[in-house]
Amino acid sequence: MINWKSGAVGTLMAALGSTGAVAESSPDPNKQASIQLALVTTSLRPVARPVPETGQEVVQVVASNEPFALWLSAFRDRAQEEGISSATLDQAFADVIIDPEVVRLDRNQSEFSKTIWEYLDSAVSDLRVRNGRAALAQHHAALSQIEARYGVEKEVVTAIWGLESSFGAFRGGNNTIRSLATLAHDTRRAEFFEAELLAALQILEAGDVSARGMKGSWAGAMGHTQFMPSSYHLYAVDFTGDGKRDIWSDDPRDALASTAAYLAGFGWTTGQPWGVEVRLPEGFDYVLARRELTRSPSDWAAAGVLDTSGKPVPDHGDASILLPAGAEGAAFMIFDNFTVLEKYNTADAYVIGVGHLADRLGGGLVIAADWPRGDRALTFSERKELQRRLTGAGFDTQKIDGRVGPLTINAVRSYQTANGLVPDGYASPRLLERLR
Repeated sequence: MINWKSGAVGTLMAALGSTGAVAESSPDPNKQASIQLALVTTSLRPVARPVPETGQEVVQVVASNEPFALWLSAFRDRAQEEGISSATLDQAFADVIIDPEVVRLDRNQSEFSKTIWEYLDSAVSDLRVRNGRAALAQHHAALSQIEARYGVEKEVVTAIWGLESSFGAFRGGNNTIRSLATLAHDTRRAEFFEAELLAALQILEAGDVSARGMKGSWAGAMGHTQFMPSSYHLYAVDFTGDGKRDIWSDDPRDALASTAAYLAGFGWTTGQPWGVEVRLPEGFDYVLARRELTRSPSDWAAAGVLDTSGKPVPDHGDASILLPAGAEGAAFMIFDNFTVLEKYNTADAYVIGVGHLADRLGGGLVIAADWPRGDRALTFSERKELQRRLTGAGFDTQKIDGRVGPLTINAVRSYQTANGLVPDGYASPRLLERLR
């Protein structure tokens, strides 16, 4: 799982300190010791890749297989030192050459973006809701058993399945070993992908799947719910009891159970919503709408923050207020389960997409509030320009990386406060124009 955009974006997620891996599915600890993973605390997921915006420069990739062959020879030696057999390596790397399309996609992905409403229009379309309800009905018995075993609601597991592979219809046709070897040879994130490639080889060594059957996205995410190989080792389960943790075949049960085990491993709270759409009272102090400030729903209700029917949100635990499109868009009261879903993919749009799709599959209503549909998404270069201009104006974003995360949102909010604007932290095209 990763931090990009495809049907699948990331960095290596953490299992350090995680206690939720399921006993009957845990890999052999002696094998685990040989997996050299740079564990961190973010997600391993890829995100749905948007259509490139017109006028954007596309990086041209020219691949040479001679340095790739030299790198591959050295990597084989290291893999053998980690216990991968010659037979597995021969099977895995037969006819594997560098894939320039994978490099191109990796280099260009940060340029592309969608507004949250454009993303949700697709992620939670009427067609996807209908297909999701059909998938729920078809696999109701297995999903109910998975829910009972892992404590993760079947609608949530099904929603992830829907966003990652359209309920199994688009699991990815890339040779996973070829994709990972290409990205491991590339210098941009070599260490990350070498670790993932080694993890993939260990899956082949264990016999859960053949090299031919190990298919996935261009970035190496595999199966119905797009697990990276390291996530597979940590969380994949043999739900069917056939001796294999098979997330690739037409039977989705192992993949769906593995997804539930993954979320349970990061502390999913049964019965707690990911979030609830709320209405903010007139005169609401938008400085309060930040992730680090949490209150009980009853405290928020006392301040006038109610659900869309005008009732207090039940006390599911402490929550914060999220404004993904600023004061002119929908507002959500989000709970700890929102953070758990972020372990699958760190993008707010993805988490809201999964959560809202799960709600709709369970009979919930559409999002009531409108969005600022007159706005467009800032391009990658514009997001970097926004950060540079904010920092230059004395509102330090800490990084100039084109990612609008908490540091940039706080800088935007500080700028808005200093200039008499609504301090909602929304990085809009209008804000960039004002800074110019």
